[in-house]
Amino acid sequence: MVTVTQFYWKLSSFYFFYFASIGAFIPFWGLYLQGQGLTPAQIGELMAIVLATKIIAPNIWGWIADHTGQRMRVIRIAALLALLCFSGVLLNSGYWWLAVVMALFSFFWNAALPQFEVTTLNSLGQHTHRYAHIRLWGSVGFVVAVMALGAALEYLDIARLPWLVVLLLGALWLTTLSVREAPAVAPTSTAPSLRATLRDPRVLSLLSACFLIQASHGPYYAFFTLYLEQHGYARSLIGQLWGLAVLAEVAVFLVAHRLLVRFSAGRLLALALILTSLRWGLLALWPDIFPVLLFVQVLHAASYGLFHAAAISLIHALFPGRLQGRGQALYTSLGFGLGGATGSLLAGYLWEAHGAQSVYFMAAGLAAAGVLMMGLYQRRAQRVP
Repeated sequence: MVTVTQFYWKLSSFYFFYFASIGAFIPFWGLYLQGQGLTPAQIGELMAIVLATKIIAPNIWGWIADHTGQRMRVIRIAALLALLCFSGVLLNSGYWWLAVVMALFSFFWNAALPQFEVTTLNSLGQHTHRYAHIRLWGSVGFVVAVMALGAALEYLDIARLPWLVVLLLGALWLTTLSVREAPAVAPTSTAPSLRATLRDPRVLSLLSACFLIQASHGPYYAFFTLYLEQHGYARSLIGQLWGLAVLAEVAVFLVAHRLLVRFSAGRLLALALILTSLRWGLLALWPDIFPVLLFVQVLHAASYGLFHAAAISLIHALFPGRLQGRGQALYTSLGFGLGGATGSLLAGYLWEAHGAQSVYFMAAGLAAAGVLMMGLYQRRAQRVP
């Protein structure tokens, strides 16, 4: 077994550059598209393409990785093709060309992370509780990228953004070359099929909770900036509040390995959902009280950091052997993909029909429903010998 220390920096580097590419792409891509003369509707459609492939791509690539057993080769191919496809942005900026480029790019880009999660957990062996210590470097990468590019784009033309993203995607691909194939969990004759695993009531409860918490985040990612602007906050301050949330996430990743040893992942995940519901309720009721807003952003440590660390641990345990890739893919596609898209869509309709405050009351309700799902998970887990 390769030691954790040997793998630590190689694994961490992947997370750093993967989330640095997100920090460069997601916050600033709309500005780039606007600069190319696209309308708000066209910008929304192009961003929706990226989200839609997150529902489909991880499952396809998870099946390939599980059946071939060549997980790192799949990751390297996906990272390289994501780089090559995104480079197409440098050739043309027309709407239909960008639509094709975004579809191809995100199909490969969204495939790499779930499979690398499996590689990380298999590399850690009996030390899977140390996952958060490695994953926190993804949060660091996001913060570094979003802050550095935010400052750089004060002086650089936004048209340079694709070149910066290409550089980060190139660095991401290079990191995959240094990571060896992790020892996989050997399949056994008693290993369940995917269909049987998905019938497990614990799996159904867990995936439902993942869907609900990510749906509750849809209004946050889509409308948080607009919500605060309505309440008179300056954009510079709003950016700092986004950064505070990610720093809180980093803080919980630093200690999550200890929490997972001391407490069960199921209980930690339920606690994260309770605090997430509290977060959105406070945001709905008192957005004008700045100390409350600070506390709301600090709670990102629970709503994303603690939840993700606990969920990854449970998915790894419930999808054994050759099912690990598809387990992580389902977590990504049902949660971040379908959940995030559903939450954003509902938030848009509610905002227009009933006002901004209703959006975050809805988010609080979705997270509260997730608490109920985890209650069912805990009850069913106790019945398993």
